[in-house]
Amino acid sequence: MTNQPALADDALARSFEMRFTSTPRGARLARRLAAHRLDAWGIPYGTRPHEEIVLVLGELTANAVRHGHVPGRDFQLLLYVVAPSGRVRIEVTDTRGESMPPTPEELRAPGDEETDGRGLLLVAALAGRWGWHPRSGGPGKTVWAECASVGQDRL
Repeated sequence: MTNQPALADDALARSFEMRFTSTPRGARLARRLAAHRLDAWGIPYGTRPHEEIVLVLGELTANAVRHGHVPGRDFQLLLYVVAPSGRVRIEVTDTRGESMPPTPEELRAPGDEETDGRGLLLVAALAGRWGWHPRSGGPGKTVWAECASVGQDRL
């Protein structure tokens, strides 16, 4: 049983899934590999969709490391193109069950003295939709975001 939705057969050519160590190095590697994969899928480096998707993905993986870290446990990245819309969906799953993010409706700007809370504001500003749900089959959560339509904003 998988903790991620099943992909249609035609989406498999445009999907990337991998586990990474729950460390800053793991988050950086996830971001770099995803950026390369997006370029290979025809969302080239230097384009607005590419930069926005990588930025959102970077925030979600950094949050998984910072707020979802459980010693000895990895985080999982699933990246795929949603057919037929062409939107890119990012899903980051961690195993920490007691640290849940706000829902999109609960998201608020942090005060001037607060040091956390700006990453999801960035995700909300760049992603068309985002949210989270409890991880199926174990503790933790999946935070997801859907970004720029490849068909409309590709180049």
